[in-house]
Amino acid sequence: MKKHRTRSTRLGTSRLLAVVLAFGLIVAACASDDDDDAEEAPAATEAMAEESMDESMDDEAMDDDMDEAMDDDMDEAMDNSMDDAMMDLSGTKVTVFGPESSEEEAGAMQDALDVFAAATGIEIVYTGARDFSDQINAQAAGGNPPDIAVFPQPGKVGDFAAENWILAVPDEVQAAIGAQWPAGTLDTVTFGGTLYGVPNKTDLKSIVWYNTSIFESGGYAIPQSLEELQGLMIQMIGDGVTPWCVGIESGPATGWTFTDWMEDLVLRIHDENIYDQWVAGEVKFADPRIILVANQVLDIWNTPGMVYASGGSIAATPFGDNGEPLVAGDCAMHRQASFYAAFLPEGTSVGPGQDVDVFYFPALGVKGNRPVLTAGTYVSAFRNAPEVWAVMAYLGSAEYAEVRQSAQAARKGGGQSGFLSANLDQDLSVYNDLERSFVEILQTASPARFDGSDLMPAAVGAGTFWTEGTSAVNGDKTVAEAFAAIDASWPQ
Repeated sequence: MKKHRTRSTRLGTSRLLAVVLAFGLIVAACASDDDDDAEEAPAATEAMAEESMDESMDDEAMDDDMDEAMDDDMDEAMDNSMDDAMMDLSGTKVTVFGPESSEEEAGAMQDALDVFAAATGIEIVYTGARDFSDQINAQAAGGNPPDIAVFPQPGKVGDFAAENWILAVPDEVQAAIGAQWPAGTLDTVTFGGTLYGVPNKTDLKSIVWYNTSIFESGGYAIPQSLEELQGLMIQMIGDGVTPWCVGIESGPATGWTFTDWMEDLVLRIHDENIYDQWVAGEVKFADPRIILVANQVLDIWNTPGMVYASGGSIAATPFGDNGEPLVAGDCAMHRQASFYAAFLPEGTSVGPGQDVDVFYFPALGVKGNRPVLTAGTYVSAFRNAPEVWAVMAYLGSAEYAEVRQSAQAARKGGGQSGFLSANLDQDLSVYNDLERSFVEILQTASPARFDGSDLMPAAVGAGTFWTEGTSAVNGDKTVAEAFAAIDASWPQ
């Protein structure tokens, strides 16, 4: 990939040096049980890190157009200093496995890892697969897991922790990244008082992508409440416009988009307390309040003229195939997370007055709240080694977020990257205006809740909720029948 020397990739100067040296503290601490001579290393490394952070502050004050010679000199100095501080990691290898498999997403993940690899001497290899959920189960059970796995479902992290397949995150790693994330972020992967994962990506789910030409030609206003959205759908059908593009096919994960619609509406029609109880299994799927929401989703999808499904049916339409018909005008709207920018056709312009824009998926006007559904990924470790913990800490850092964002945007031709992070320390200048608006929605959420199916036990959230939900969408079962089967599958 072509190297882009942007502000974020200038982490190849003093700022990345500070980060790498700080990780030297983590490496020294995590390796101390095996190295009796390592006691003096943390103090020396800390002093170097503090000195480098002072240099970092100076670097931030430099003009972005500093001449290339100075930049190269700083890079050379950085390389020499990192060689001294991290020489124990040279020649080591770390494998990372996750669900992101596209050239843009998996490629940008590897790009970001390559930056850290060059700084530390660690060989870091990322592999992505759509059937990650199935593969990681088999790998862990068979005793041949990767060093690090990228989990989209915190519930699965809990399952793996209960099986003793993954390792507790050392205090040093937690201290390095904990303060960089919003309060409660680490709680999602804390089980029995022990942290088992590090956050490395955030998805905003409560948004609607819409075709601006359709809205402009129809004179449609952006709905400010769920009641207005419902009225808009009926108005569009009357005008001969198909309101929604919908598809729930996703290989072994088919059905997850149905769960997203349900979760957003549980937060809107009911509240976060019922949502939390439902996610915890205290409010059952058979509860009339939950069945009500599911029937409302299906009532929308089954209304004649309401949905365009390019695959012939909702269950047969891959969730990623809705971008092209949205841009083409086969539908007016598509409810999907912030990462969906990566699935829009190449060359699509996004933002006010562009081909496609985004609005917040509104709440009931009578409630006056602003619920937001989020998701994201967490990384967990299977192998206890200094190089593994160094990579784990990097994946949870602001530096990773900035490099990953810049790399993914470049791979998308400079458009919407599809990547988002809630890391509090990141430089938001790496995002465009629309992406920064996503961060604003996250920051003004009232309340925010993590994707419910990802928090449920994996047998339910990444199992029967998907499969039985798909059965209900297909009409193979009633909602009551499907949801009774989900309740029966809940681990006792």
